[in-house]
Amino acid sequence: MPALHAPSRGVDRPVHPKFPCQTPPVRWHGTLPCRHRQLSSGAALHVVTSDTITDSRKRLGHAMIWGSAAVLGLVALAQLGQTLGWWDAGFTTWRPTLYAYCLWATALCWAQVILRGEQGKRTLFVLPAALFVISLTVFPLLFGLIIAFSSWNLASPDGRQFNGIANLVQMWNDPFYWNAMTNMVWYTLAIVVEYAIAFGLALLLNSQIRARKFFRVAFLLPLMLSPVAVSWMIGKSMLEARFGPIARLARWLGWENPSFFGSPEVAKITIMLMDAWTFIPFMMIMLLAGLQAIPKELTEASRVDGATGWRSFWEVTFPLMLPVSITAILIRIIFKLKLADIVINVTSGGPGGATDTVTSFIFREYRDRSNVGYGTMLAMVYLVLIVIFMTALMKLAARWTRPRT
Repeated sequence: MPALHAPSRGVDRPVHPKFPCQTPPVRWHGTLPCRHRQLSSGAALHVVTSDTITDSRKRLGHAMIWGSAAVLGLVALAQLGQTLGWWDAGFTTWRPTLYAYCLWATALCWAQVILRGEQGKRTLFVLPAALFVISLTVFPLLFGLIIAFSSWNLASPDGRQFNGIANLVQMWNDPFYWNAMTNMVWYTLAIVVEYAIAFGLALLLNSQIRARKFFRVAFLLPLMLSPVAVSWMIGKSMLEARFGPIARLARWLGWENPSFFGSPEVAKITIMLMDAWTFIPFMMIMLLAGLQAIPKELTEASRVDGATGWRSFWEVTFPLMLPVSITAILIRIIFKLKLADIVINVTSGGPGGATDTVTSFIFREYRDRSNVGYGTMLAMVYLVLIVIFMTALMKLAARWTRPRT
């Protein structure tokens, strides 16, 4: 079996049988060093070397990248200038910018192969997908920023007009927005109680109780329901003040006029309970998985050392569950910050904005007032606050879970 040799183009071909380090002049371009190795089994191990990139290929690859980038920049600049009313470029839609981006993405992928050879081909397994994700996130984000600094009411015949920081000033002076932000603080703090309940249920389902499998499935049922279905089944039906079964039970217990959404405090607590009933099973199943991953030898060793149930939990179980607990809380906070569907379907933010969330408030700005520009500004500011808040929480969580020596 002839030995194999690494060519200059990254493709393995047999070397000349008489001269193992020489290559045939027709199929090989010049003399290359012998790169085959002999294994213990007698087989030849060949190594694929990188391509030889000439200066002309490098110039061609860089010209493709920078030329397509220049085209994309000019088209985007022309489109932006027309959007802001600086000049008329003749563009009716954003499609020219999209076509220029596709041209730049194609040239970038092609240039990777020209500039890097085999390494560039490997890059093509990831680069097109990354460019596609960028097109789905960066472009909408930039377009949203343009809308956020514009006055655009769908009921106005003037259309969209650039208004600078007027939306920011309106947001700063909007008491309803800050009321929704305050409500979000209370909704987020309620996660502490949800976590305690979920941890208790996880400990219960992890113990040796009767019908444990049945209770595991039964406790997961609320998580399988849509929050919209929960809002209609519970908020609109069971909690209905006149004929709802829970309202009738409250009257039978002595509450003369049960109104779960008439008082601001009661309405806010009711929304918290409905949302908690839906998402506590999610935290419970994560904590239960963490409890089952704890080796039983640790708990048995703590009992041998004389640790009681509470001491064993506080000094053994809880520290080991801290990474899982922080993960569950962070994911729950992300879901809580998006709370809107239950509020929109049950109370629409009432009474008097007592149950309003930032997301439901932004939704009403779009649907009820058709105020696209101001609603987009609220969404952008809320996005920035969420990113800052979650980044700080993740850094704090990493410090808590860092092993101490």
